[in-house]
Amino acid sequence: MGVMRPELIMKSVIPVIMAGIIGIYGLVVAMVLKGKVTSASQGYTLNNGFAHLAAGLTCGLCGLGAGYAIGIVGDAGVRGTAQQPRLFVGMILILIFSEVLGLYGMIVALILGTS
Repeated sequence: MGVMRPELIMKSVIPVIMAGIIGIYGLVVAMVLKGKVTSASQGYTLNNGFAHLAAGLTCGLCGLGAGYAIGIVGDAGVRGTAQQPRLFVGMILILIFSEVLGLYGMIVALILGTS
């Protein structure tokens, strides 16, 4: 597509950037949880451990779902935009809603990790 329609290269990179942002959400949660983990002698209980496990799983599984949705929509959207440029706006809207799935996972993980 880049050879036939070079003006679409920057539009084609948007799903890749949005997928990278999902990875940053996981990194943020990991850094927050890393600061909360202490030794058992300092008062780290089993309840805290399970809360941190749930926070990591929540962020990871929501990121997995968001990444899968971004991948499917991005692939079909980029191919469709090459054929019909009006599909670009619809692709961006669906990508934004897919990104929000990962953002919700990060918010829930931060709530679980800090409580």
